[in-house]
Amino acid sequence: MKKKRLVWLLAALLASNASIAAAQQADKIPKIGILQGGSTATSPENINAFRKGLRELGYVDGKNILLEYRYAAGKPERLAELASELVNLKVDVIVSAGTQTTTAAKQATSTIPIVAGAAGDLVRTGLVASLARPGGNVTGSTVISPDVSGKRVEILKEVVPKATRIAVLLYSGSVTDREEAKQTEAAAQTLKIKVEIVEVTDPGDFQGAYTTIKRDHVDALILAQSSFTNFHRKELISLGVKNRLATMCESTRWTEAGCVTSYGPDLPYQYYRAAFLVDKILKGAKPADLPVEQPTKFELVINLKTAKQIGLTIPPNVLARADRVIR
Repeated sequence: MKKKRLVWLLAALLASNASIAAAQQADKIPKIGILQGGSTATSPENINAFRKGLRELGYVDGKNILLEYRYAAGKPERLAELASELVNLKVDVIVSAGTQTTTAAKQATSTIPIVAGAAGDLVRTGLVASLARPGGNVTGSTVISPDVSGKRVEILKEVVPKATRIAVLLYSGSVTDREEAKQTEAAAQTLKIKVEIVEVTDPGDFQGAYTTIKRDHVDALILAQSSFTNFHRKELISLGVKNRLATMCESTRWTEAGCVTSYGPDLPYQYYRAAFLVDKILKGAKPADLPVEQPTKFELVINLKTAKQIGLTIPPNVLARADRVIR
């Protein structure tokens, strides 16, 4: 009888432990790593849009989901270290911003799902096999659109009709920026505009870059957007204003900071959509089977205040097409 009772107690104990383990597993809160190249102040509207998407899906940070933030503060060389930190925390998904950030996450892990909030050419950089079937642990959205570079050049030509020479200022470490520059050159040829590429590596290069641009009598400037230039956008735009240059940027936040005009995808919306991809992954979907989303919403924003400051008159037909005018 004692032996039977002991066996019964052991069986009950094992069953109880199994139930506790199952309950703990069931109560495990998903952990989402958010990897950004900038800082909390760089593009808060993107993260806010992502969090909005999560809320609409029923996720509340600290209650049924945990968000782990890592910011490189405009130092791309820190991305690898920060990505490794998230991997060591055993996050369930990493949400990355831009091509460089997504590349750092991919190099840190080949198993944890990665959702790119808004990246460049994910196919050309080898981060996914194709947009329709990514094939690995990366999916998300891309800012690449076949016509967007050409559209920026066309708008800039309308804003500065006499422009025959434009410059593209880019971060030397960005593959996406270089690709953007190539597309800009191809589009400019049809308008008989020469393009000068100006590269920067750190903030100490900014003043020299603008000195070169003015020396070469450039009529207008396109500021390529990477995590590095985005972090330093206020300084870059301020120098543009100081040198009385008509500037074209890629997103609304740059125009709000003083860029004359911007044309590009609605980035916050793409981060909003990232929440839905995260939700699918948490429910069992594989990134390899989730198509990369392409931009469907584009915005033309004009900063009239800056235009007046540099003595530039924006043509009425351009103002009429603008989605937003900052006065």
